[in-house]
Amino acid sequence: MIKRDCYISKIEKYLDKELIVVLVGQRRVGKSYILRQLRDEKSAASDTNVIYIDKEKRQFDAIKNYHQLNEYIDERLSIGKHNLILIDEVQEIEGFEHSIRSFNTDEDTDVVVTGSNARMLSSDLSTIIGGRYKEIYIQSLSYREFLEFHNLSDSDESLSRYIQYGGLPGLSKIGLTEDDAREYQTDILHTVLLKDIIMRNNIRNANFLENLVCFLADNVGKLISANSISKYMKSQGESITSSAVISYLHFLCEAYIIHKVNRYDIHGKRIFETNDKFYFEDHGIRNAIAAGTREGDIEKILENIVWQELRRLGFRIFVGQLQAGEIDFVCTKPDGQRAYIQVSYIIADDSTREREFGNLRAIKDNYPKYVISMTPLVERNDDNGITHLGLRNFLMNGL
Repeated sequence: MIKRDCYISKIEKYLDKELIVVLVGQRRVGKSYILRQLRDEKSAASDTNVIYIDKEKRQFDAIKNYHQLNEYIDERLSIGKHNLILIDEVQEIEGFEHSIRSFNTDEDTDVVVTGSNARMLSSDLSTIIGGRYKEIYIQSLSYREFLEFHNLSDSDESLSRYIQYGGLPGLSKIGLTEDDAREYQTDILHTVLLKDIIMRNNIRNANFLENLVCFLADNVGKLISANSISKYMKSQGESITSSAVISYLHFLCEAYIIHKVNRYDIHGKRIFETNDKFYFEDHGIRNAIAAGTREGDIEKILENIVWQELRRLGFRIFVGQLQAGEIDFVCTKPDGQRAYIQVSYIIADDSTREREFGNLRAIKDNYPKYVISMTPLVERNDDNGITHLGLRNFLMNGL
């Protein structure tokens, strides 16, 4: 088993703190994998009793509600040891929040659960247990993890594969071939749409939901409003209200298929409430929806990849709005860190250079400014105070 130790470290930081640890994220990004890694590591300790439940396995089908969950766990608790309760896809158990709240108050007991729907978890947990839980967001594989999972070395060819196929961990078993990878990614998308959106929210217009996902895949990195989507769908012969579009977008975000990024007025220092951008949790799924890595899509995909990596680095991310222009990403941290980032495929002429570097120079503060591109021979160059980073360098080493 290839370890994703960065997440194990995050989990362990919150054990013995009387906090329920909740691993959240899109289906098949590796939450179950990480939970099994934690199970195996903790089971090796003689003073720890691990109780593990995987609701995707048929041997746990009998646990349908919190009464049955209580009974199963009670039979396996060990007095005199530290009890670690691990439950995968906990939302499949009716009333689960009552059980984990109770067990988490027991002495020498920790609870770690996974789930694939943000609203269900946050509403149920916050209602029953208030703020006594810590949510850890699990992402698909980073480029560094992708190399490790597929036994590849860092190279332009490996980066090309990552750009094309994305970071779903299961691809390490499926293989990086076009037909097999796309079939696997499409199957995951359909599972998420059905189980985490259509069934959970009683969606009746499933056709529009699929059309909306296709629209978003084709418009990654573009400013989008519910009204503009409604008008576009009407032009395609499908009538849908703006309020319905907002609901469907919210459902997709709750299932972690997409993520909304708000606009930020750099000069006025305020967040806009309309016209957002949306990025996919896994750009491989985005490529499967949009029928591969089309030549004209490379800028969209690179922007999605950079957004993903900035999230891994712990930034809160906005789209920067200037009086005459836009900054791809304004990145902030609670400690006051800030950075401005432009993403470009290849800077091959003066007009492209002026667009990417000129917008950054229009920002009159001293926070770091970066252009990230795939321009040949660029690794990390300084351009009059603006750092030009090669994409591979950024994905391997950060900012």
